[in-house]
Amino acid sequence: MEAWVPLFDIFLNSPAPESEASMWLHGSSGASSSAETPITTASFLSLLMKPFDAIVVDNSSSSSSSSTRRVMFVQTLPNMVQARILSFLAVERQRFCRRDLRRLARDVLSGKDGLDFWVEKAARNLFDALSESDYKWISGLSLDSGEEAVEDEFESVPSWLMESLASASNWLPWLPILDEDLRTLYGNSGKNEDILDQIGEDAEELMDEVMDEVEIDHPINDSLGPEIQNKAANLKAQITNLESASKTVDLANEIRELCSKNGGDSLMILGLTEPWLVDDEIASVLLSHLSNGSEEELKWPSQVLCSIVLPKLLALEEPAPRVLLTATIEYCKLHQRAAEYALLLPLILRKDGINNPICDVIMRIVKECLHPAHVSAFFQKLLCGDNDERRVICQPCHQHLISDQIVWTESVFGLLQNILIHYVCFTQDSVDHIVYQVQHSAGKFPKSLKFGNFLLCLVTKCSPLLKSHRRVLTEAVERTNTLVTKSILSKLSAM
Repeated sequence: MEAWVPLFDIFLNSPAPESEASMWLHGSSGASSSAETPITTASFLSLLMKPFDAIVVDNSSSSSSSSTRRVMFVQTLPNMVQARILSFLAVERQRFCRRDLRRLARDVLSGKDGLDFWVEKAARNLFDALSESDYKWISGLSLDSGEEAVEDEFESVPSWLMESLASASNWLPWLPILDEDLRTLYGNSGKNEDILDQIGEDAEELMDEVMDEVEIDHPINDSLGPEIQNKAANLKAQITNLESASKTVDLANEIRELCSKNGGDSLMILGLTEPWLVDDEIASVLLSHLSNGSEEELKWPSQVLCSIVLPKLLALEEPAPRVLLTATIEYCKLHQRAAEYALLLPLILRKDGINNPICDVIMRIVKECLHPAHVSAFFQKLLCGDNDERRVICQPCHQHLISDQIVWTESVFGLLQNILIHYVCFTQDSVDHIVYQVQHSAGKFPKSLKFGNFLLCLVTKCSPLLKSHRRVLTEAVERTNTLVTKSILSKLSAM
């Protein structure tokens, strides 16, 4: 246990626990003493999940009583430390066994009564992150989905090794183990091949279901029937002539009913009704009455956001109307993943670049709707992912307003500064990409105070991750001339 004390001290006291914990675990990996197991990701998870008997005191009645309950070691830690550990595991999940991480998140969530808000939020974000496939589209698997029926590959034997086992009688003769023992350990090779084939077929079917459920930037080719088109045209005519909130509620119910009867065509139906043309007050009423209530669903909430709110925000040139922004934030609190794919991604990837009003909207959604670990993973995908990982949900008629890459404006650097101030920890890959953009943008914004303030914040908040970039950053900062240039160079020289 003593070997882990420095790591738990990081979670308790560090202002950037995810990045520091990652560096500590990487530097200490494999270290051990004569009395302890090696420091590995597996041993860390084993420690967190170690069972303990905890005494629970019930003060609800006049005579307090106590009982003993079986809990994991992580649940005996302070709530703040639990939340930070779960956030760290979500950010660094690729270094851990997915099966064990899922079990840990599920066991934490199973004790929901009395569970701290941020602990529950971090555990749910961890489980949601593990339900994805390298940030691809989300399958919507629930806690009881039986996801663990698919064999976890973290500790499995490589396929080339299994092929050698099947074909060679004298298999890797330098190994101190006999062929018969290997076959006993890992079973019949043909059976394993059948299992792997079945897993591949199941995964392919699952991805087909997800892509059928989530319409991205490729609308359905099949045309809608004339009856549905007429109903959608009638709804569009009603939308343009709305006058009262009560009529808006009735219209929202009609839109929901029409889309639910034609679920596969709901995005196209919303496109025909063009709800983004209504004024902000009516849009807020539509939004509040088209909420699904399920936090796990992605398809319908995403289509609602991209059909009502996204077009208005993409055209924003002045502060967003309060009534629309309030309704949007309340909706995004219920549907965080939909907010990521149907609002945050397309807004940041705006073809003309984001401006200050759009930056303010993004920060409101980030601060009030998302956990810092979720934000860190989002920016990892945004900055370092490929185009497939940054596929957005939007109406086809608005696709031309969205780019495949970030347009690096002053407001983008202002957004990143606000993200850092919000105690979001960037991964090393994200920081590497940001430094690359800083290097190419220094000549573009030599006298920009917003750009300079971002650099000062970056050097202050992410100094452990910038040591290998000190020379490049120094050269970039020397090309600027702002009030904070000397302060940045001073911090870089002391790094």
